[in-house]
Amino acid sequence: MEEQDVREYVKTSARLLGLPLDDEQTTRVATHLQRTAAMAELLDAFPLLDDDEVVEVFCPAPYIPSPH
Repeated sequence: MEEQDVREYVKTSARLLGLPLDDEQTTRVATHLQRTAAMAELLDAFPLLDDDEVVEVFCPAPYIPSPH
């Protein structure tokens, strides 16, 4: 994605979410978004097999109501 496209995406998203961003803030957010997208592409391109990452089973602790 081109830098100008990312800036327009950030501006449009901010407007739809009601977030007031000036030009400097828009540029900073767009820069971070591009950096994050680049890191995600690197991670996504790395080949992993199902056995490479063992999935843990989430077991929440039992709920104990507070005496108060």
